Amino acid sequence: MRSHVGTYMNTLARLLRGNADHAEDFQSRFDEVQEGQRPEAVTVCCSDSRVLQDRMWSNDDPGRLFTVGNIGNRVVQRPVDPIVSGDVLYPLAHTGTETAVVVGHTGCGAVTATYDALTGDVSDAPGIEHCLDLLRPHLEPGVGSLPGDLNRADAINHLVEYNVDRQVELLLESDSVPDGTDVAGVVYDFQDVYGGKRGEVHVVNVDGETDVTHLRDAYPEFSDRIRRLWEY
Repeated sequence: MRSHVGTYMNTLARLLRGNADHAEDFQSRFDEVQEGQRPEAVTVCCSDSRVLQDRMWSNDDPGRLFTVGNIGNRVVQRPVDPIVSGDVLYPLAHTGTETAVVVGHTGCGAVTATYDALTGDVSDAPGIEHCLDLLRPHLEPGVGSLPGDLNRADAINHLVEYNVDRQVELLLESDSVPDGTDVAGVVYDFQDVYGGKRGEVHVVNVDGETDVTHLRDAYPEFSDRIRRLWEY
């Protein structure tokens, strides 16, 4: 017990030292958002510790991004008759935010666990099972459509893209999401899958469009960041 307490205290102490540096740096950065927020985008990221939700955008501005994190970068909160989660919907409905970005990532553990559950007999703790059940119906068609020559790692990264597409689709089809909301799907790559730099975000979907040629023609300002593994 003593060893465990010591580890806990050391971890908390390190976190608090980091927070002290943060507070010192940010003393004046909250002045303009004291009374409210109008973030320019809501990002729906996987809560994987390797996915740096603000740092991936070089964001140091309080109030700029409304960040949502959960395993599997899900936008819905129930598996049947899905409704958009309140934590995703809130900024779109109440703070004037007009852009949503679904952020998947290479080697996603939630996608991996869902893949394993769909292709074998795998179970987990009830709370985790609930989260995976929110992914399962949307990933199952993708598992059945995977190219047959993929190894396990490539299959999972193809499904990462597929999951991003499905989450974008759920937002676009929801009556709760305000008309005119722009929805993008991206993949954060730290495993050298997309051929860019580690930590780069690659655009795979904009408002439901997934054809790389069409996307590059439509968005020349970031055409070099538009890449897909799977054009099904």
